[in-house]
Amino acid sequence: MSETKMPAHTRVLIVGSGPAGYTAAVYASRAMLEPVLIQGMQPGGQLTITTEVENWPGETQIQGPELMVKMEEHARAMGANIFIDTVTRLDLGVRPFVAECDSGARITADAVILATGAQARWLGIPSEEKFKGFGVSACATCDGFFYRGHEIVVVGGGNTAVEEALFLTNFASKVTLVHRRDSLRAEKILQDRLFKHPKVAVIWDHEVAEVLGDDSPLGVTGVKLRNVKTGAEQVVPATGFFVAIGHSPASELVKDQLELHSGGYVKVEAGTTRTSIPGVFAAGDLTDHVYRQAVTSAGMGCMAALDAERWLAEHHEAGQPDPNAAVEPAEQTA
Repeated sequence: MSETKMPAHTRVLIVGSGPAGYTAAVYASRAMLEPVLIQGMQPGGQLTITTEVENWPGETQIQGPELMVKMEEHARAMGANIFIDTVTRLDLGVRPFVAECDSGARITADAVILATGAQARWLGIPSEEKFKGFGVSACATCDGFFYRGHEIVVVGGGNTAVEEALFLTNFASKVTLVHRRDSLRAEKILQDRLFKHPKVAVIWDHEVAEVLGDDSPLGVTGVKLRNVKTGAEQVVPATGFFVAIGHSPASELVKDQLELHSGGYVKVEAGTTRTSIPGVFAAGDLTDHVYRQAVTSAGMGCMAALDAERWLAEHHEAGQPDPNAAVEPAEQTA
Protein backbone atom coordinates (compact mmCIF):
# COMPACT_ATOMS: atom_id res chain seq x y z
CA MET A 1 0.00 0.00 0.00
CA SER A 2 1.26 3.49 -0.84
CA GLU A 3 2.25 5.69 2.06
CA THR A 4 0.39 8.99 2.49
CA LYS A 5 3.60 10.93 3.04
CA MET A 6 6.79 10.45 1.09
CA PRO A 7 9.56 9.04 3.29
CA ALA A 8 12.77 11.01 3.80
CA HIS A 9 14.90 8.15 2.48
CA THR A 10 14.56 5.02 0.37
CA ARG A 11 16.95 2.31 -0.67
CA VAL A 12 15.64 2.47 -4.27
CA LEU A 13 14.02 5.50 -5.88
CA ILE A 14 12.24 4.90 -9.19
CA VAL A 15 11.67 8.05 -11.23
CA GLY A 16 8.90 7.66 -13.79
CA SER A 17 6.06 5.24 -14.35
CA GLY A 18 5.06 3.25 -17.42
CA PRO A 19 6.05 -0.36 -18.12
CA ALA A 20 9.70 0.15 -17.13
CA GLY A 21 8.98 1.97 -13.88
CA TYR A 22 6.15 -0.25 -12.69
CA THR A 23 8.03 -3.46 -13.53
CA ALA A 24 11.09 -2.18 -11.68
CA ALA A 25 8.82 -1.44 -8.71
CA VAL A 26 7.42 -4.99 -8.75
CA TYR A 27 10.86 -6.59 -8.78
CA ALA A 28 12.37 -4.19 -6.25
CA SER A 29 9.42 -4.81 -3.93
CA ARG A 30 9.84 -8.58 -4.23
CA ALA A 31 13.48 -8.06 -3.24
CA MET A 32 12.23 -6.38 -0.03
CA LEU A 33 13.82 -3.06 -0.99
CA GLU A 34 10.61 -1.08 -0.28
CA PRO A 35 11.04 1.13 -3.36
CA VAL A 36 9.55 4.57 -3.77
CA LEU A 37 8.16 5.32 -7.24
CA ILE A 38 7.40 8.90 -8.31
CA GLN A 39 5.03 8.80 -11.26
CA GLY A 40 5.91 12.01 -13.05
CA MET A 41 3.83 14.31 -15.23
CA GLN A 42 2.15 11.49 -17.19
CA PRO A 43 1.42 8.56 -14.84
CA GLY A 44 1.51 5.41 -16.91
CA GLY A 45 3.55 6.94 -19.72
CA GLN A 46 2.72 6.87 -23.43
CA LEU A 47 0.41 3.86 -23.15
CA THR A 48 -2.16 6.06 -21.41
CA ILE A 49 -2.78 7.78 -24.77
CA THR A 50 -2.92 4.47 -26.69
CA THR A 51 -6.21 2.77 -27.48
CA GLU A 52 -6.03 -0.95 -28.30
CA VAL A 53 -2.88 -2.87 -27.35
CA GLU A 54 -2.59 -6.25 -29.06
CA ASN A 55 1.09 -7.04 -28.53
CA TRP A 56 1.24 -7.37 -24.74
CA PRO A 57 1.83 -11.05 -23.87
CA GLY A 58 -1.20 -12.61 -22.21
CA GLU A 59 -3.65 -9.99 -23.43
CA THR A 60 -5.17 -10.58 -26.86
CA GLN A 61 -6.49 -7.03 -26.72
CA ILE A 62 -6.48 -4.46 -23.94
CA GLN A 63 -6.84 -0.70 -23.75
CA GLY A 64 -3.57 1.11 -23.05
CA PRO A 65 -4.86 3.00 -19.99
CA GLU A 66 -6.36 -0.22 -18.57
CA LEU A 67 -3.02 -2.02 -18.94
CA MET A 68 -1.23 0.75 -17.05
CA VAL A 69 -3.82 0.70 -14.26
CA LYS A 70 -3.22 -3.03 -13.90
CA MET A 71 0.54 -2.56 -13.78
CA GLU A 72 0.25 0.16 -11.15
CA GLU A 73 -2.08 -2.00 -9.05
CA HIS A 74 0.37 -4.88 -9.33
CA ALA A 75 3.26 -2.71 -8.13
CA ARG A 76 1.19 -1.41 -5.20
CA ALA A 77 0.12 -4.96 -4.28
CA MET A 78 3.78 -6.00 -4.10
CA GLY A 79 4.43 -3.18 -1.62
CA ALA A 80 5.79 -0.35 -3.75
CA ASN A 81 5.22 3.16 -2.38
CA ILE A 82 3.84 5.14 -5.31
CA PHE A 83 3.42 8.91 -5.29
CA ILE A 84 1.72 11.27 -7.71
CA ASP A 85 4.45 13.87 -7.95
CA THR A 86 7.16 15.10 -10.32
CA VAL A 87 10.89 15.15 -9.66
CA THR A 88 12.09 18.64 -10.54
CA ARG A 89 15.73 18.23 -9.46
CA LEU A 90 17.88 15.14 -9.12
CA ASP A 91 21.38 15.45 -7.67
CA LEU A 92 23.53 12.47 -8.60
CA GLY A 93 26.73 14.13 -7.42
CA VAL A 94 26.17 13.32 -3.75
CA ARG A 95 25.54 10.17 -1.74
CA PRO A 96 22.88 9.33 -0.93
CA PHE A 97 21.37 10.75 -4.11
CA VAL A 98 18.89 13.58 -3.60
CA ALA A 99 15.58 14.18 -5.38
CA GLU A 100 13.43 17.28 -4.99
CA CYS A 101 9.80 17.22 -6.10
CA ASP A 102 7.25 19.67 -7.40
CA SER A 103 5.24 19.25 -4.20
CA GLY A 104 8.18 20.41 -2.11
CA ALA A 105 9.01 16.89 -0.93
CA ARG A 106 12.68 15.90 -0.70
CA ILE A 107 13.92 12.32 -0.64
CA THR A 108 17.34 10.69 -0.56
CA ALA A 109 18.12 7.30 -2.09
CA ASP A 110 20.94 4.77 -2.07
CA ALA A 111 20.13 3.74 -5.65
CA VAL A 112 18.09 5.37 -8.43
CA ILE A 113 16.27 3.78 -11.35
CA LEU A 114 15.42 6.23 -14.13
CA ALA A 115 12.33 5.31 -16.17
CA THR A 116 11.21 8.69 -17.45
CA GLY A 117 10.66 7.46 -21.01
CA ALA A 118 10.61 9.39 -24.25
CA GLN A 119 7.95 11.33 -26.06
CA ALA A 120 7.22 11.22 -29.77
CA ARG A 121 7.66 14.54 -31.50
CA TRP A 122 4.38 15.76 -32.98
CA LEU A 123 3.55 18.34 -35.63
CA GLY A 124 1.50 20.40 -33.19
CA ILE A 125 -1.57 20.95 -35.33
CA PRO A 126 -5.04 20.77 -33.67
CA SER A 127 -6.41 18.06 -35.96
CA GLU A 128 -3.46 15.82 -35.13
CA GLU A 129 -4.33 16.05 -31.44
CA LYS A 130 -8.00 15.40 -32.15
CA PHE A 131 -7.38 12.07 -33.88
CA LYS A 132 -4.56 10.70 -31.69
CA GLY A 133 -5.40 7.08 -31.06
CA PHE A 134 -8.14 7.20 -33.71
CA GLY A 135 -6.07 7.07 -36.88
CA VAL A 136 -3.13 9.22 -35.80
CA SER A 137 -0.13 7.39 -34.33
CA ALA A 138 3.60 7.78 -33.75
CA CYS A 139 4.40 4.06 -33.56
CA ALA A 140 4.10 1.85 -36.64
CA THR A 141 5.12 -1.33 -34.81
CA CYS A 142 2.46 -0.64 -32.18
CA ASP A 143 -0.44 0.22 -34.47
CA GLY A 144 0.38 -0.91 -38.01
CA PHE A 145 -1.59 -4.15 -37.61
CA PHE A 146 -4.86 -2.17 -37.44
CA TYR A 147 -4.42 -0.92 -41.01
CA ARG A 148 -4.47 -4.13 -43.03
CA GLY A 149 -5.53 -3.29 -46.57
CA HIS A 150 -5.78 0.46 -45.82
CA GLU A 151 -4.04 3.49 -47.29
CA ILE A 152 -1.61 5.21 -44.92
CA VAL A 153 0.32 8.50 -44.87
CA VAL A 154 3.67 8.81 -43.08
CA VAL A 155 5.34 12.18 -42.47
CA GLY A 156 9.10 12.54 -41.98
CA GLY A 157 12.40 12.28 -43.80
CA GLY A 158 14.88 10.47 -41.55
CA ASN A 159 15.64 6.84 -40.79
CA THR A 160 12.61 6.53 -38.52
CA ALA A 161 10.19 7.70 -41.20
CA VAL A 162 11.59 5.41 -43.88
CA GLU A 163 11.77 2.41 -41.54
CA GLU A 164 8.19 2.96 -40.42
CA ALA A 165 6.96 3.41 -43.99
CA LEU A 166 8.63 0.16 -45.03
CA PHE A 167 7.26 -1.67 -42.01
CA LEU A 168 3.74 -0.44 -42.75
CA THR A 169 3.88 -1.95 -46.26
CA ASN A 170 3.42 -5.30 -44.50
CA PHE A 171 -0.16 -4.26 -43.76
CA ALA A 172 -1.24 -1.32 -45.92
CA SER A 173 -2.39 -1.39 -49.52
CA LYS A 174 -0.48 1.87 -50.11
CA VAL A 175 1.93 3.99 -48.06
CA THR A 176 2.53 7.63 -48.96
CA LEU A 177 5.62 9.24 -47.43
CA VAL A 178 5.43 13.03 -47.16
CA HIS A 179 8.56 15.15 -46.70
CA ARG A 180 8.90 18.93 -46.65
CA ARG A 181 12.19 18.84 -48.57
CA ASP A 182 13.22 17.38 -51.94
CA SER A 183 15.52 14.73 -50.50
CA LEU A 184 15.53 12.39 -47.51
CA ARG A 185 17.98 12.37 -44.60
CA ALA A 186 17.70 8.60 -44.18
CA GLU A 187 20.56 6.23 -44.93
CA LYS A 188 20.99 5.51 -48.64
CA ILE A 189 20.32 1.80 -48.28
CA LEU A 190 16.96 2.56 -46.66
CA GLN A 191 16.11 5.09 -49.34
CA ASP A 192 16.92 2.48 -51.97
CA ARG A 193 14.48 0.00 -50.45
CA LEU A 194 11.82 2.68 -50.12
CA PHE A 195 12.01 3.92 -53.72
CA LYS A 196 11.93 0.37 -55.09
CA HIS A 197 8.91 -0.74 -53.07
CA PRO A 198 5.77 -1.03 -55.22
CA LYS A 199 3.43 0.00 -52.39
CA VAL A 200 5.27 3.25 -51.60
CA ALA A 201 4.74 6.72 -53.07
CA VAL A 202 6.74 9.79 -52.01
CA ILE A 203 5.43 13.35 -52.08
CA TRP A 204 8.23 15.92 -51.94
CA ASP A 205 8.24 19.56 -50.80
CA HIS A 206 4.98 19.26 -48.85
CA GLU A 207 3.95 19.79 -45.25
CA VAL A 208 0.87 18.54 -43.44
CA ALA A 209 -1.75 21.27 -43.20
CA GLU A 210 -4.54 19.24 -41.59
CA VAL A 211 -5.63 15.73 -40.70
CA LEU A 212 -9.12 15.13 -42.04
CA GLY A 213 -11.67 12.77 -40.55
CA ASP A 214 -15.12 11.95 -39.25
CA ASP A 215 -16.54 12.66 -35.81
CA SER A 216 -18.96 9.74 -35.49
CA PRO A 217 -17.22 7.40 -35.23
CA LEU A 218 -14.00 9.32 -34.72
CA GLY A 219 -11.52 8.38 -37.44
CA VAL A 220 -9.14 9.66 -40.12
CA THR A 221 -10.26 9.86 -43.75
CA GLY A 222 -7.41 11.81 -45.34
CA VAL A 223 -4.50 14.23 -44.98
CA LYS A 224 -4.43 17.73 -46.45
CA LEU A 225 -0.97 18.65 -47.72
CA ARG A 226 0.46 22.04 -48.65
CA ASN A 227 3.31 22.62 -51.10
CA VAL A 228 6.01 24.57 -49.24
CA LYS A 229 7.10 26.31 -52.45
CA THR A 230 3.81 27.19 -54.14
CA GLY A 231 1.26 26.97 -51.32
CA ALA A 232 -0.95 24.68 -53.43
CA GLU A 233 -2.94 22.14 -51.43
CA GLN A 234 -3.99 18.58 -52.10
CA VAL A 235 -5.77 15.84 -50.14
CA VAL A 236 -4.37 12.31 -49.89
CA PRO A 237 -7.01 9.72 -48.88
CA ALA A 238 -5.92 7.69 -45.85
CA THR A 239 -7.34 5.99 -42.78
CA GLY A 240 -4.02 6.07 -40.93
CA PHE A 241 -1.58 8.93 -40.37
CA PHE A 242 1.81 8.18 -38.81
CA VAL A 243 4.07 10.93 -37.48
CA ALA A 244 7.73 9.87 -37.71
CA ILE A 245 9.74 12.99 -37.02
CA GLY A 246 11.68 11.57 -34.09
CA HIS A 247 11.44 11.09 -30.32
CA SER A 248 12.66 13.20 -27.42
CA PRO A 249 14.00 11.21 -24.46
CA ALA A 250 13.00 12.71 -21.12
CA SER A 251 16.58 13.14 -19.91
CA GLU A 252 16.44 16.77 -18.78
CA LEU A 253 16.95 15.80 -15.13
CA VAL A 254 20.27 14.11 -15.85
CA LYS A 255 21.56 15.63 -19.10
CA ASP A 256 24.54 17.29 -17.36
CA GLN A 257 25.21 14.39 -15.00
CA LEU A 258 25.04 11.15 -16.99
CA GLU A 259 26.64 10.12 -20.25
CA LEU A 260 24.10 10.40 -23.08
CA HIS A 261 24.03 9.26 -26.71
CA SER A 262 21.95 9.47 -29.91
CA GLY A 263 20.43 12.85 -29.18
CA GLY A 264 19.80 12.63 -25.45
CA TYR A 265 19.20 8.97 -24.61
CA VAL A 266 20.86 7.78 -21.39
CA LYS A 267 23.78 5.50 -22.18
CA VAL A 268 23.89 2.17 -20.33
CA GLU A 269 26.57 -0.48 -20.24
CA ALA A 270 25.85 -3.16 -22.84
CA GLY A 271 23.73 -5.98 -21.48
CA THR A 272 22.89 -4.08 -18.29
CA THR A 273 21.02 -0.99 -17.11
CA ARG A 274 24.08 0.53 -15.41
CA THR A 275 24.73 4.17 -16.29
CA SER A 276 27.95 6.18 -16.04
CA ILE A 277 27.37 6.75 -12.29
CA PRO A 278 27.48 3.69 -10.02
CA GLY A 279 24.16 3.15 -8.26
CA VAL A 280 22.17 4.88 -11.01
CA PHE A 281 20.29 2.66 -13.46
CA ALA A 282 18.13 3.48 -16.48
CA ALA A 283 15.42 1.51 -18.24
CA GLY A 284 12.85 1.74 -20.99
CA ASP A 285 12.49 4.35 -23.71
CA LEU A 286 14.84 6.72 -21.90
CA THR A 287 17.69 4.47 -23.04
CA ASP A 288 16.15 2.76 -26.07
CA HIS A 289 16.03 4.52 -29.44
CA VAL A 290 15.70 1.25 -31.37
CA TYR A 291 12.78 -0.89 -30.13
CA ARG A 292 10.57 1.48 -28.09
CA GLN A 293 8.08 -1.25 -27.14
CA ALA A 294 6.13 -1.72 -23.91
CA VAL A 295 7.37 -5.27 -23.52
CA THR A 296 11.04 -4.35 -23.99
CA SER A 297 10.63 -1.47 -21.54
CA ALA A 298 9.13 -3.85 -18.99
CA GLY A 299 12.05 -6.23 -19.51
CA MET A 300 14.52 -3.42 -18.88
CA GLY A 301 12.60 -2.44 -15.76
CA CYS A 302 13.12 -5.97 -14.46
CA MET A 303 16.83 -5.77 -15.32
CA ALA A 304 17.18 -2.41 -13.57
CA ALA A 305 15.65 -3.69 -10.34
CA LEU A 306 17.88 -6.77 -10.37
CA ASP A 307 20.94 -4.65 -11.17
CA ALA A 308 20.07 -2.27 -8.33
CA GLU A 309 19.49 -5.13 -5.89
CA ARG A 310 22.90 -6.64 -6.67
CA TRP A 311 24.65 -3.29 -6.50
CA LEU A 312 23.11 -2.50 -3.12
CA ALA A 313 24.07 -5.92 -1.79
CA GLU A 314 27.67 -5.30 -2.82
CA HIS A 315 27.97 -1.69 -1.68
CA HIS A 316 25.48 -1.11 1.14
CA GLU A 317 24.65 -2.85 4.36
CA ALA A 318 20.99 -3.62 4.92
CA GLY A 319 18.95 -0.88 6.57
CA GLN A 320 18.38 2.78 5.85
CA PRO A 321 21.01 5.39 6.69
CA ASP A 322 20.17 8.36 8.83
CA PRO A 323 18.29 10.74 6.47
CA ASN A 324 19.70 13.68 8.42
CA ALA A 325 23.29 12.60 7.92
CA ALA A 326 25.50 14.76 5.71
CA VAL A 327 25.67 13.55 2.12
CA GLU A 328 28.98 12.60 0.59
CA PRO A 329 30.21 13.36 -2.93
CA ALA A 330 29.36 10.58 -5.37
CA GLU A 331 32.05 8.63 -7.14
CA GLN A 332 31.67 9.04 -10.90
CA THR A 333 33.04 6.97 -13.71
CA ALA A 334 34.27 8.34 -16.99
